[in-house]
Amino acid sequence: MSNNHPLHSSSSAIGEIDHEHILSENVGALINGEEYSDVTFVVEKKRFPAHRVILAARCQYFRALLYGGMRESQPEAEITLEDTTAEAFSMLMKYIYTGRATLRDEREEVLLDFLSLAHKYGFPELEDSTSEYLCTILKIQNVCMIYDVASLYSLCKLTGTCCMFMDRNAQEVLSSDGFLTLSRGALLDIVQRDSFAAPEKDIFQALMRWCRHNLKEKHSTIMAAVRLPLMSLTELLNVVRPSGLLSPDAILDAIKVRSECRDMDLNYRGMLIPEENLATMKYGAQVVKGELRAALLDGDTQNYDLDHGFSRHPIEDDCRSGIQVKLGQPSILNHIRLLLWDRDSRSYSYYIEVSMDELDWIRVIDHSQVLCRSWQKLYFPARVCRYIRIVGTHNTVNKVFHLVAFECMYTNKSFTLENGLIVPAENVATITECASVIEGVSRSRNALLNGDTRNYDWDSGYTCHQLGSGAIVVQLAQPFMIGSIRLLLWDCDERSYSYYIEVSTNQQQWTMVADRTKVPCSNLQSIYSQICLTKEKSWQTVTFNRQPTCFIRIVGTHNTANEVFHCVHFECPAQNVSHKDETSEDSIPSDQSHSAQVPSAVSPRATNPITSQSQTESSAHNPGQQM
Repeated sequence: MSNNHPLHSSSSAIGEIDHEHILSENVGALINGEEYSDVTFVVEKKRFPAHRVILAARCQYFRALLYGGMRESQPEAEITLEDTTAEAFSMLMKYIYTGRATLRDEREEVLLDFLSLAHKYGFPELEDSTSEYLCTILKIQNVCMIYDVASLYSLCKLTGTCCMFMDRNAQEVLSSDGFLTLSRGALLDIVQRDSFAAPEKDIFQALMRWCRHNLKEKHSTIMAAVRLPLMSLTELLNVVRPSGLLSPDAILDAIKVRSECRDMDLNYRGMLIPEENLATMKYGAQVVKGELRAALLDGDTQNYDLDHGFSRHPIEDDCRSGIQVKLGQPSILNHIRLLLWDRDSRSYSYYIEVSMDELDWIRVIDHSQVLCRSWQKLYFPARVCRYIRIVGTHNTVNKVFHLVAFECMYTNKSFTLENGLIVPAENVATITECASVIEGVSRSRNALLNGDTRNYDWDSGYTCHQLGSGAIVVQLAQPFMIGSIRLLLWDCDERSYSYYIEVSTNQQQWTMVADRTKVPCSNLQSIYSQICLTKEKSWQTVTFNRQPTCFIRIVGTHNTANEVFHCVHFECPAQNVSHKDETSEDSIPSDQSHSAQVPSAVSPRATNPITSQSQTESSAHNPGQQM
């Protein structure tokens, strides 16, 4: 066979033949042909000859219609369709016969009819592809029409894209001719959204025009969507009252709410741009209070030191000072990220408030009585605000609050709050989450938190403290509600330990959450053989009633081998992992390989040169006197 033969094609694999394009061309040649046809559709007086077996093979709807025993199943039947256009039906027939459709040159009305047919006749892939294309051609003139159809057929992705487009162009959408053609349900869905952030006066006037254009609809239900308390007294008296669409009592009630309710309790509208930082110059944000304002919103979270790269304010007893950010417009927020200055071991306390008018403030984050450091990832119930105020209340080094970076946004990520604090699902005692070991002895800083549970031996991979003196203390970046902790005790020989664990938010008041000190030393061998001696049982999981936690203190009280408590790994909350996988005989030195090594009273092996964590921190620069 010649390479130029029409049946020749390059196969994807040896022994495989793929001639789908030929099949599509041959079947497609039958479109609208009288030859072999056995059913005819009539749409807008235009006739479409078709073939029952092809339609039935491609579509369950046509299978039931043409082979279901009804009148349409009779030979040479003629079926009239009233609910579509000839253009859209022609496109559908081409898709049924060839699997192809061309959308880019069609009018929006035809595309929406085509989408309706795809939905009616059960072509989900065609429905999705058409929806994706409509998402790319949204504009002020067609978005209302597209949204109406998308909401009718519950096309979530298309309706969501339309809503985002309308939210960002709210005033233009209200003024468009397409707004007047919206169905009642679609209209209410749009204007009742908190994120449809047009001025309430403009929303009222657009709804008034819609009511006059749709006289048969019940106008009281439509006008109830207007948030009258958000309008000024002048607007209520000079715009709403003369329209006659709302009763005098409704107007008086709005005036009463406006005068008696605190401002932040009003049902404001705000811009919603999920997963995007709104505290940027791109969105018109600016720092309006605080010292060295220019550094806060520049996006640079790497280049800062003792002298530059941060904003600040003096910490005062009356908390009159603060750093205040004004957003470009009222926005819906539920997530804030801060970077506290962290070039040494200092910690800060602070709170965050939001406002619409700079007079009435709502506190959304209160860390004024706890110690925090480095990156703060904060969540709270969504609120509409224009101003955000960050007020430092304490610095463990001096009387100045330093803030390197500020971000705010709305996130769709799920989060759980309890008493205003995050209940984490993932381990937050990690280096990437800015946790640190602030007390304890180790060869490597933060070895306890590096996630390595395999590579430890006599010389490295653990953190320890002398029994009867000190402890191992982990500081989390911010307070969390913690209800579980997991430890890996050093287990390269047959020793066993006892210990207790306490938690705190300020290093002043401590709450004991685990007490494993009360087992008599003579019974440790028999009891702990089931808990912590073997490779799998050396893991310790502690659960307790959730507590606000910034600091975790692990205090060893006994070691059957020497006078030192050794811990290899720490995490909170405890993660569900397979201990067998982490502590296999292949990954940890066997007991036999160290049977000749007798641990000393200082470390698993007395000759280890070890570096104190406190020594490491004391050698860091202390900028407290300079900042």
